[in-house]
Amino acid sequence: MRIAMISEHASPLSALGGVDAGGQNAHVAALAAALVEQGHEVRVYTRRDDPASPPVDGTHGFDVVHVPAGPAMTLAKDDLLPYMGEFAEWIAADWRGTWSPDVVHAHFWMSGLAAVTAARACDVPVVLTYHALGSVKRRHQGVADTSPEHRISYECQLGRVVDRVVAQCRDEVRELRLMGVPRGQLALVPSGVDTTLFRPDGSAEPRDPDRPRVLTVGRLVARKGYEDLVRAMPAVPGAELVIVGGPPDGRLDDDPYARRLRALAERCRVADRVRLAGAVAAADMPRWYRSADVLAAAPWYEPFGLTPLEAMACGVPVVGTAVGGLTDTVVDGVTGDLVPAREPRELGLALRRLLGDDVRRVSYASAAAERAARSYSWRRVATRIAAVYASVAGPHLTSTESHREAVV
Repeated sequence: MRIAMISEHASPLSALGGVDAGGQNAHVAALAAALVEQGHEVRVYTRRDDPASPPVDGTHGFDVVHVPAGPAMTLAKDDLLPYMGEFAEWIAADWRGTWSPDVVHAHFWMSGLAAVTAARACDVPVVLTYHALGSVKRRHQGVADTSPEHRISYECQLGRVVDRVVAQCRDEVRELRLMGVPRGQLALVPSGVDTTLFRPDGSAEPRDPDRPRVLTVGRLVARKGYEDLVRAMPAVPGAELVIVGGPPDGRLDDDPYARRLRALAERCRVADRVRLAGAVAAADMPRWYRSADVLAAAPWYEPFGLTPLEAMACGVPVVGTAVGGLTDTVVDGVTGDLVPAREPRELGLALRRLLGDDVRRVSYASAAAERAARSYSWRRVATRIAAVYASVAGPHLTSTESHREAVV
């Protein structure tokens, strides 16, 4: 199949760690690569945010097309809505040329708007993955939510007009049903993990062998629960907390949230046991995971959560909050422990119990690695996603293949 992916703000080529560069970027890159490996042709459309970007980058096995919509500069994703019409017109014109897709997979709601507009003009079926829902964000962030005013209504409409919505966890299925998305529109397919990169065997980042290590990984934003983790550390005596994440340029001293975390650690009297490691290249992350005794993931909400899955694939147990995708990936009492969100005391007690029980921790680690490899490899996920594509592209696929043969 020819597959067009639209990821308007999250380029698969972006360095991870920035405010708007995280799990979606990694998901799109890995899914595209896995689909290419299975024989599909993939083209990813993302907004051009740098005038030096080539029109098409084909260095990763799939084409990344930089769409000229809006100024060629970095903009916050919440500021991109006015450019989605221009984005849609450009990709529709591209599809009327020599490359027409059999199916379009939009990632995020604004990509969905562009995809539906372009696909209607070109008669192509659309699959949508939200990656995050405005209703959930509004519920947890309240007035701090900077989403465009009509995001929630757009998301509700999209769920009813696209050909299929891919939900990444059972909690998201529940949220989508509450939004009025018909059950027949939904397909449950989780995100995946690169089990050739993230695996238990291999080198580990150096550490103090006499000090247990709690690792947490992600973008430096409040909703990831880092402040709860710092507040939990007094209950975990002797252990260190290492926070991996931050601006890609490595300038943690200039990051307001990094300074806020350091100040909090001082107030909690754990500054000597809290380390901000900054951004780490994706290729180096397995070493950091393997250096940890436990991965802590304490978000207030989480559409899916890739870092717990990466840690599990490296044979590291997880202590996480019982939210979103973590309630699917982490099997409570088997691969890790789940605690209520925004409860530092419960979080600290869970970490202390697990670090103090070597037998249970080793058992969790083994079960975590097995679960990640068995259920979440990108090969398995790509196969399931391709089946979703085929289910909506059947008649269209036959007609486009006939057209291509006639052109040849």
